[in-house]
Amino acid sequence: MRPILECHRLTKKYGSFYALSDLTLSLERGQIIGLLGPNGSGKTTLIKLANGLLVPTEGHIMINGLAPGTDSKKIVSYLPDRSFFGEHMRVKDMLAYYADFYRNFSMERAAKMLDALEIDRDTRINALSKGTKEKMQLVLVMSRDADLYILDEPIGGVDPAARDYILQTILTNYNESASVLISTHLISDIENVLDRVLFLQNGHLTLNATADEIRTKYGKSVDALFREVFKC
Repeated sequence: MRPILECHRLTKKYGSFYALSDLTLSLERGQIIGLLGPNGSGKTTLIKLANGLLVPTEGHIMINGLAPGTDSKKIVSYLPDRSFFGEHMRVKDMLAYYADFYRNFSMERAAKMLDALEIDRDTRINALSKGTKEKMQLVLVMSRDADLYILDEPIGGVDPAARDYILQTILTNYNESASVLISTHLISDIENVLDRVLFLQNGHLTLNATADEIRTKYGKSVDALFREVFKC
């Protein structure tokens, strides 16, 4: 089975600025991967390239052997770092929209998560709190039976009490042959669920290792290593 995500000498340039430079990377299935780095490191650029929202300047990126586009979007479930809701819509409208748009959307899975979160399907989106909107977005994304989930700051805007639920939602709603790529600054909150860690700095991949390899080789947590490398 081929890797779920492959990059070969992937470069994205804006004028004279390199957001990503000569990135070569291969990610296997069945992993939860942390995409970590300071602001401006290239994380969002990589995520947008993987989702076909940007076009590489040089090199290429493949999702399960496919160039990002219509076919790859059928197997990638993407959570952006900002709201994508129509504020006038009701929760049930968003469910119907996703069910109509994505063949791999499970209404049953979504219903279970909404019930657990006590989100009323008749509520309008603009009546939900910011934290509830973010939970709702995650419900929609994780209710798809995708091969790759790409989550950009999935716990950034919710209170600490809700983070455990969100992480548990991620862990229990993807199949073993799928992978989850999570970009976040809240490393200490997620590192216990990570199988692999990627460090990006100034558009370059500076670390690609399993979480266990980091603890064994460096004798410290992923969060501690991140703070040491990036002087946080």
